[in-house]
Order: sequence, then C-alpha cells, then structure tokens
Amino acid sequence: MLVVVAPGQGSQAPGFLAPWLEVPGVEARLEWLSVVSGVDLVEHGTRSDADTIRDTAIAQPLLVGAGLVTLLSLFPHPAEAFTRVAVGAGHSVGEITAAAAAGVLTAEQAMVFVRERGRAMAEAAALTPTGMSAVLGGDADEVVAAATALGLTAANINGAGQIVVAGTLEALAAFTDAPPEKARVRPLQVAGAFHTEFMSPAVDVLTRHSRSISTHDPRIHLLSNADGRVVHDGRDVLARLVAQVSRPVRWDLCMATMADLGVTGLIEIPPAGTLTGLAKRALPGVETLALNTPDDLDAAWALVERHGVPSPVDDAPTWRLVVAPMKGIFHRADTAVGVGDPLPRSAQIGRVSNLRDTVEVTAPHGGTVVEWIVEDGDPVSPGQPLVRLHPRQEEVSA
Repeated sequence: MLVVVAPGQGSQAPGFLAPWLEVPGVEARLEWLSVVSGVDLVEHGTRSDADTIRDTAIAQPLLVGAGLVTLLSLFPHPAEAFTRVAVGAGHSVGEITAAAAAGVLTAEQAMVFVRERGRAMAEAAALTPTGMSAVLGGDADEVVAAATALGLTAANINGAGQIVVAGTLEALAAFTDAPPEKARVRPLQVAGAFHTEFMSPAVDVLTRHSRSISTHDPRIHLLSNADGRVVHDGRDVLARLVAQVSRPVRWDLCMATMADLGVTGLIEIPPAGTLTGLAKRALPGVETLALNTPDDLDAAWALVERHGVPSPVDDAPTWRLVVAPMKGIFHRADTAVGVGDPLPRSAQIGRVSNLRDTVEVTAPHGGTVVEWIVEDGDPVSPGQPLVRLHPRQEEVSA
C-alpha cells in the first residue's frame, strides 16, 4: 500500500523548483497558480534567496504550488493516481496539498486558501514576538512537560525523537538554557509560534473564508494532522485545515496510522527529505523515496508499481461507506438499526475505542443502510468500512 506525503514550511530551499521547469507543462502550470495566488511561484521557486522564501506569505503558497505541479509530473493523468495511491497526508501547510490531491479542494481553491492562510499567519505572528525551537532527543513526555511548565506548546510532535516547541521568545530562551535531560535544542528561523494559540487571529480569518468554499469527499484515505485519523468527509477536512493553524501537528500519530493501515511504500513530494527521514526511523520496513528532481521520477514510478494498490474509497453515487477513524473496538450506537433503515444526516452510528481515545462515528451524509460490514464489539483498523449506505434520494437526483 502506497502513501504520498507533502512536506511543510521550512523544507523549501533556494532554487528547488529550477530542475522542474525542464518538464513540459510545469512552468505554465506554475504561472497559472501564480496568477491565482498572487505570488510569483516561478521567481520564488527558482531565483529568490533563502530570506525571501522564508517569508510565511511566500513560503506557504510556494510549497503548495510546488506540490501540486510536481504531483502532475508523477501522475500525468490524475485519475490514474487513485488506482495506485491509497493514502495521503501532509505536514502542516502540506495538508492543504494533500487535501487537493485527494480531491477535497480544487487546485485553485487550495491556492486561494493557502494565500490567505500565509497572510493571516504572518499578520498574527507580527502581533507578539514569538518563535519555535526543535528539540532532538530526550524523553518525549519530559520534553512536553518542561515546555508546558514554561508556557510553551509542543507545536509539532513529529515522532522519531523530534518535537518542536513554540511560544514567546523569553520562554524559548529559558527552555534552551535548561533543556530536559539528553535533549538538544535548536532555534528555528521562523516568523512566529505556528500551531499555537498565538495563531488564533488567523483561524478567525480562515473560518470566514471557509464558509464560501465547496468541498468533495476525499477519494483516498486522508490522514489528519490533528490526531492521525482517517477523515472521509470533505467539510470535516476543511474544518480541520482551518483549526490546524492554532493546534499542534501530530505527525507521530499520522505515521502510526500509516503503520495500522499496512503502508509498505512512501513517496514524499518536493521539496522532499524531512518526512522521508522521519519515516525511515519510525516506519521500519517501509520503502521510502524523496522525490526532489525529475531525475527521481523513474525510481518513483518503479516504487508506485511495487506498492501501488487502488484506493479503497469509491466515490460512485450508488452507495457510500462510513469508515473507522482509528484502530480500536467498534461499538454500535443502536443495534436495532438494520438493513433498509434510514439514517439522517450526521447520525451517530457508534464509536471506536482504544486505550488512548474514544471517537464518535457519524454518517455525515445520511442514507439507507445497505449492509453492516462489522458487528458490535468487532476490532477495526483505521479506514476500515463499517457500514454501507445508499445515498439519500435528493443526493441521487442531484
């Protein structure tokens, strides 16, 4: 099973898109996405220096635009990607790229959303002097506890011994002066404390914009930064993209779900390397590839052939599946609901519980029960179908 992942802010480097301009169609697509986003992606992806592309308002559209155009080089016929890619995920701003690749947003919607996200986060960062520091090594629980005691937030819990803490510059300095045992602290060159409460003003901006964005349900298993869960409702994906700006990124949980799903191959799209490195340490046995230049495409296509399987998500309108959001035990909400019974929109069908959490499972679109695929008390894995529904009549006629 293949997962394609998109990196987040900080992975960009000067000139990283230059080799891709040799691929037919790439420059024209970048120019179009530049028009949509109001950011010159060709200039910033090929000639701008490191300080310029570090600017949040430039870096975020650049990363999403780069991901979208290079995905088209990897899969020139996008529909064919759903016969090979079963899982998608993105780190921080890369989650927007993943959502567009999964069919939740159009490329143009993604570029407008990330443009406003970058601007709003830059404005929020300017309100208070804040920053972020990477913490390498040490006990994860001790690192989080020490950060919390100083008023810092564990903004990125990336797994493989890597945590990023964020907050005021004074608190970060105190953390650096007295780090947890066996932990090394490295300040990051970022504009502010992303994925913390300091980004709340940006959430307000994106919430207003999101009300006018139409969505589709993902065509693959799409993993959420919030908790690593499989999300199969487009509106939920968008709501999570908005909330994500001020909430921690749990990439460790995303990788745990990849393992639960049985992922065997991973491709990271440009600018690649960071997520591939994490996967090599956290997902032993999974074949990984960092796709950085067109010279890597042959190896990427070969990896797709070895690990690609059709997406288990079918977007045909004749029926819908409700799937498990995580690994655990499924408990039905009402065991009396049987085949032929109607379920209203957002009806709770049950819950999935494990030692870490309990999650309510709903049927976002409603419908008529065609088949219960699991029984009350059955163990389930993330993305496993729970019940098959015939769409509501108005959905069929539409």
